[in-house]
Amino acid sequence: MKKLIFVRHGRAEDQPAGITDFERSLTTKGKNISRVMAHNFRDKEPEPGLFITSPAFRALETAFIFASEFGIKYENILIDSNIYFRISIKSLVGMLKNIDDNINTITLFGHNPSFTEIPDRLSSKGCEFLTKNSIVCVSFKTTTWSDIKPDAGKIEYFLKPVKQS
Repeated sequence: MKKLIFVRHGRAEDQPAGITDFERSLTTKGKNISRVMAHNFRDKEPEPGLFITSPAFRALETAFIFASEFGIKYENILIDSNIYFRISIKSLVGMLKNIDDNINTITLFGHNPSFTEIPDRLSSKGCEFLTKNSIVCVSFKTTTWSDIKPDAGKIEYFLKPVKQS
């Protein structure tokens, strides 16, 4: 079985003058909720596999928070610019062809709308909207990444942050 796990980055700061969208950082609240979600994720998924993140700073920060929860070294996180530039099913499938089939789980860190659209299209029953810090796992009954295709997956779990007042 292969699993793709999509983690939407945490809440980011508004875009101040002189800072690009790419450079925006997580807010303090975004970092705190990311830590809680990383802990919840570890309880659900003890082996998160390979981490691949968008290079946008807010996604990278989220990936680092999750890596810390699992004791994964930051230098073992792959960065793929395709995730920032609105990854599609086609580009995801292309990326997966380069992944060793001995790896069974990939955890991706990135952005909407792609991180809602892709799991929705991969799953035979669809996927609900990913709010910030949401996590969805889509599994596939296959032994190779090259067999991943639309409507072939099953949503294993969907984790969202608890609303805080």
